[in-house]
Parts: sequence; C-alpha cells; structure tokens
Amino acid sequence: MAPRAAAIVGIHEHPSRRVDGLSPWQIKGESAAAALADAGLTFADVDAVYDAGETGPMAGIAVPEYFGISPRLVDTTGVGGSSYEFHAAHAMRDIAAGKASVALLTYGSTAKSESRSIGTGGPRPVAAPAPGTNMEAAFGMPLIANYALVAQRHMHQYGTTPEQLAEIAVTTRAHAVRNPEAVAALTALGIRKTSEITVDDVLGSRMIADPLHLLECCLVSDGGGAVVIASAEVARDCATAPVWLLGAGEAVGYPGNDRDITTSAAVLSGPPAFAEAGLRPEDVDIAMIYDSFTITVLTLLEDLGFAKKGEGGPFVEGGRLRWDRPGAPALNTDGGGLSSNHPGMRGIFLLIEAARQLRGESTSQVDGARTAVAHGNGGLLGTRHAAATVILGRD
Repeated sequence: MAPRAAAIVGIHEHPSRRVDGLSPWQIKGESAAAALADAGLTFADVDAVYDAGETGPMAGIAVPEYFGISPRLVDTTGVGGSSYEFHAAHAMRDIAAGKASVALLTYGSTAKSESRSIGTGGPRPVAAPAPGTNMEAAFGMPLIANYALVAQRHMHQYGTTPEQLAEIAVTTRAHAVRNPEAVAALTALGIRKTSEITVDDVLGSRMIADPLHLLECCLVSDGGGAVVIASAEVARDCATAPVWLLGAGEAVGYPGNDRDITTSAAVLSGPPAFAEAGLRPEDVDIAMIYDSFTITVLTLLEDLGFAKKGEGGPFVEGGRLRWDRPGAPALNTDGGGLSSNHPGMRGIFLLIEAARQLRGESTSQVDGARTAVAHGNGGLLGTRHAAATVILGRD
C-alpha cells in the first residue's frame, strides 16, 4: 500500500441545484467555510489554494483575496471537469514534498440560473487559429455530438447496444432517489419523473444526438462544493476520519489519424494511479466516474481496467453497478451528473462522494467500502480532453 502522506479531511456540497440569487463566488465561499468546519479547521490554517478559474481570470490572486488568506502555494490548473482530480493529485504531491499542509479546493457555478447551453449550444466564434477552432468548431458541431460519435463508433466496433448504455442512467437514477438532495434537484430542475427509471424510459426519452437520448445526458444545474486536503500530521487532529489519497495519474488526449475515438486518456492516467496505490481495479469498492453522458462512463470504465475494451456493455448490464450488488464497484452513488447535479465541471463532486462513502456517510452506503476511484474527464470525449485518476482509501 502507498505511503499515506495526504488525506481528505473536510468536504461540503452546496445543497441547492438551482440557487436563488447567489453568485458562484458566494457558493465557493459558503462551501469553503463549511468544508473547513467539517475538518475542524479555519481559513487561517489554509496554506495552499487550488482553483480551476471558473469565476473569472486571475483566480490565483482573486480567490485568496476573497477568502482573506495568504497561501504559500497556488495552483490554477484548469482542464474542465477533470480539474479537481488534477488538483487532488497536485495537492497530494505538494503535501508529500512538504510545500503545503492544508489545501483548499473550491467550485461554484450558476450554469442553470444563467440558462447556459452546456451540451447542445453551438460553437463559439472562431478566434485565432488553434486545433479545435481551426478544424472543428467552424463546422458547427456542438459538444454532445462528439460524445454521440464515440457512442456510434463503440456500437459499430464492439456491438454495444442502446439498452446497455441505458443501464448506466438507470443505475445512477437508482442511487439518486436515495439521495434527498438529488431528488430535490430533479424537482427544482423541472424533471417530471423523479422516481427510478427503466431502460425503456431511457430509450423512450427524446433523441438529442443519435444514439444519445435525453436521459443519457447530464443535468444542467447550479451548484458547487469544497474539499480540504491535509498532511498526515494535520489529519491526525482533524474532526473527521481521514480519507487517504493513495495514488494519482494525469494525461491528455487529442485527435489523430492513428487514434481510436473510443479510447480515452484514462488508459494513460489509470495505470500509474493504481500502481502508486498498490491496488488493481478489482480491489475498488466505489467508482466515481465522470458521467457527462452514458457513453462517457462506459468508455472510462473500460479504459480504467474495470472491463476489457469493448466489453463495457455486458459489464454494466443488469444493475451490476448498483450500491447493493456485490461483486463490482458501485457507480456514482450520489446520483451522478445524470441524476444529481452537473454545474459544468463536475470533478469536485466525485471526490466529495468518494469521501462520503469511505467515511460511511453516503445515502447509498456500500457496506464495508474501503477503496474508491475518482476519475475526471475534462474537455470533449473523442477529441481534446484531459483525464485524471485518483485512488482513495480509508484506515
């Protein structure tokens, strides 16, 4: 087992998915204060800030000022939804190197309140030539189309069926209905059916980008949260049981004539994370996998080694990844981006729910859970994206 140098000691998820007049800054601030209180720490203890810059430019200056702190380390890595797994990996490394002792990760978004079109909006105006703007955006392909292409290719190449993809949405909804905050979110966001769903429900929902149906797409919500990561020395005196960061890996992926769009950068980030943790995929109890769309989950499960490439469809069948089914990791037990929240960059919530599970506090608690993986995918699956894998464990 990997040395235990850093641990998650404080977490908070903003409870509302449709905020009333709050700004992203206020969501970040409330979440930071609550996560520090959860750990039994204060802002004065924080000496490292990790931020994805979702509230605007110059986050490395603006965020410490807003919190009234003077960190000795600032990291503003911004790689979309995977940013927070990158942050956790960097905090683990920085704390182990003695550069920091208490790291604060925060996120706040009002995507729903702003009526932001995250998945189906058209491309932004082409600016200075770059790979994405020069070769793809000019032709009008929205975000979801990239994922639909991956799904179509996976179905063609491996025989994956629409029913198998739908199983992922069914599983995450089964977890969401056990989470009062997720149920409230479904209601607040105008979802007509807030109970469990079936494969037929998923396939009967309207097509958004063939073969992806409405219920295979993430929610668009407001929200945010915070995570506090501390050194082993600090963690010993915190108010909560430590959730140890055991291993991490980072990678990027992009198009190429010799690249398979059904394979993500998780094939590069997963192996070093598991190796550093001294674990294998079959040792994992909880799989918090970025679920922007059902195909995202299927692809990442394969690329992380939970199933062989092309065998993800059979792997997810029959509710196998539910919280109450032994023999496979429980998937996105908070309800995920498909049925709980997705304010635009969901990576921080993967860490929060993984920590809840390993603290025994989840609403879909897996009995005896000891290990978890949080894998973030930022950017666009099938084209330019960033992947980060974090392995966590408890005492």
